[in-house]
Amino acid sequence: MPRNSGAGYGCPHGDPSMLDSRETPQESRQDMTVGTTQEKLKTRFLNRLLPGGPGCVHKLSFVRNLQCRQGVRLNVRSSSLTDRQPLSKESLNHALKLSVPEKVNNAQWDAPEEALWTTRADGRVRLRIDPSCPQLPYTVHRMFYEALDKYGDFSALGFKCQDKWEHISYSQYYLLARRAAKGFLKLGLERAHSVAILGFNSPEWFFSAVGTVFAGGIVTGIYTTSSPEACQYIAYDCCANVIMVDTQKQLEKILKVWKQLPHLKAVVIYKEPPPNKMANVYTMEEFMELGNEVPEEALDAIIDTQQPNQCCVLVYTSGTTGNPKGVMLSQDNITWTARYGSQAGDIRPAEVQQEVVVSYLPLSHIAAQIYDLWTGIQWGAQVCFAEPDALKGSLVNTLREVEPTSHMGVPRVWEKIMERIQEVAAQSGFIRRKMLLWAMSVTLEQNLTCPGSDLKPFTTRLADYLVLAKVRQALGFAKCQKNFYGAAPMTAETQHFFLGLNIRLYAGYGLSETSGPHFMSSPCNYRLYSSGKLVPGCRVKLVNQDTEGIGEICLWGRTIFMGYLNMEDKTCEAIDEEGWLHTGDAGRLDADGFLYITGRLKELIITAGGENVPPVPIEEAVKMELPIISNAMLIGDQRKFLSMLLTLKCTLDPDTSDPTDNLTEQAVEFCQRVGSRATTVSEIVGKDEAVYQAIEEGIRRVNMNAAARPYHIQKWAILERDFSISGGELGPTMKLKRLTVLEKYKDIIDSFYREQKM
Repeated sequence: MPRNSGAGYGCPHGDPSMLDSRETPQESRQDMTVGTTQEKLKTRFLNRLLPGGPGCVHKLSFVRNLQCRQGVRLNVRSSSLTDRQPLSKESLNHALKLSVPEKVNNAQWDAPEEALWTTRADGRVRLRIDPSCPQLPYTVHRMFYEALDKYGDFSALGFKCQDKWEHISYSQYYLLARRAAKGFLKLGLERAHSVAILGFNSPEWFFSAVGTVFAGGIVTGIYTTSSPEACQYIAYDCCANVIMVDTQKQLEKILKVWKQLPHLKAVVIYKEPPPNKMANVYTMEEFMELGNEVPEEALDAIIDTQQPNQCCVLVYTSGTTGNPKGVMLSQDNITWTARYGSQAGDIRPAEVQQEVVVSYLPLSHIAAQIYDLWTGIQWGAQVCFAEPDALKGSLVNTLREVEPTSHMGVPRVWEKIMERIQEVAAQSGFIRRKMLLWAMSVTLEQNLTCPGSDLKPFTTRLADYLVLAKVRQALGFAKCQKNFYGAAPMTAETQHFFLGLNIRLYAGYGLSETSGPHFMSSPCNYRLYSSGKLVPGCRVKLVNQDTEGIGEICLWGRTIFMGYLNMEDKTCEAIDEEGWLHTGDAGRLDADGFLYITGRLKELIITAGGENVPPVPIEEAVKMELPIISNAMLIGDQRKFLSMLLTLKCTLDPDTSDPTDNLTEQAVEFCQRVGSRATTVSEIVGKDEAVYQAIEEGIRRVNMNAAARPYHIQKWAILERDFSISGGELGPTMKLKRLTVLEKYKDIIDSFYREQKM
């Protein structure tokens, strides 16, 4: 019988019913002249950025000083999501005394003395410039600087303060990033050292990240669910000089491991004040004030020396075994992917149509960081931040208020939306439920039979007008033209469900090692179940193809990472002599160049939430913690959470080597120690509460030592027979045949997820 270990995912509290119950931001424009109302808005806006007291009440000294010294008035808005106020490039240029970035010399990027990869944080690489897309490389600062000319007065970042939406313009965003950069320099940030950010998505996350790059550092995100030990490993590996945390809870993690971090000089807490004054722990206001002591010219000098082939971002991802690997991304990786990867997804520049997106997925994941942070700067998108409890239910409320034009979610997010709609429909009246089923049925049939047709039959148009448009509006997708998913495969059931709502889900394929998307789908480039086509300027080849054309996917192009930090052996395993990245994923290409993922050559588990989980270390930890366990197999690929199949140690038949029902002495000893008299497997399975309780406690201990919550085992079951060669679970060399186990015990595995309450 399956056992539950820990709480599962929570159910969204928002009600995406067919009723139009949106809470819309007020549509109003504010007079930018100095006055009582405007001062209150400034106070509310800037105290949200520099928390230190209850609500949004805090000092504004650092911004007032910034305005006086730089001759720039920061325009603060509490208005519509498209409201703008002018801040001329000339005044900004004059105030900051910035020089126009020098033109890049194309010859230097093909210098033969530079290798295609490096494992040094201060190393440089030769860029893979393809003749079909020979865009000259440029830095993050140049990307932002050029964006100011077009988008300086556009709203860049939106966030809620006391239930009202506030907005930061791109000019304000740029100045805040520069101020953060100078603060980092004052704290002692060294070149090619990191600023680690441990917090939920927010304006502070964004301008701290950009400021890190401006200051010559490397942005390193850490998952908010990470344990102190996981934080310590990453912060030590990346040589973090500064760590940004959002809450006291995160601060406590760093305080526990600070003594093991020789490079750490300071911690900045930006959402809550520290419980008491501590050496080298700063509030956000104190941190930003430190920048006053660093001249603008000093920062400009550092910016001017930066090159596109230098590292600026680290994304930590788990391999199949061992410690997390630091994926080094260059400035060119970031700026090129932000431009061409997003173009392949049909992201529009703000002068054509400003994209509005909601930021809620972890920014320590490459997909969210590229989509929310760097692409936003490239095209002038407006990024609105969800609440920290977005994935526990509040996301739908933010979507209703913001009404994004483009949205991305990992498969699990789309599944939760689907499940919530199904719950609401099940609780609706008979007529309403039948109307929804009818509308989805006719729409799905149309979208499957004529996927590329813009001419819809009258019945389909009627169904959309009467029913589906209201559902999309209730979900916050009334204006959403592009809905993406990535980080993990999506089931056909989920794709069909949303096609029935007239919501087409566009897939992308890539890795942390490809800076995100290497293949993309879009409204003009879509085929059901595929991961889209190559991003322009990128290449793909399939090696060791079988008779069906399925082979290992190998990638080449400007998206390919610099190497794994401090891991030469792992880098050499991933990148061959010609610079091709071997993904370990299997796939095929159709005649039109659409990619279809068919499986993985490696054993890495990718959950429905997009988390990469190496199963072997977790399985070994369980067996180490519980000496009664013979085999432990982790489940969770494309699933909502992790579960596990367990077998007990038993004696083998001397003639056949098949497992018997009798427990080994070690297993019997374990039983006696926990208060059980069992001597056979059959006496335990489904019966012995003492053994089950002991195993549950052991699983809980393993979970406590996990790097983050997505690595927790939430359900498990004991099988009636140990794995064996004769049973098909083990190969000739006793290696676990995972696919066979998944098929053989499918009913038990399905029961784990069928019983999960959402």
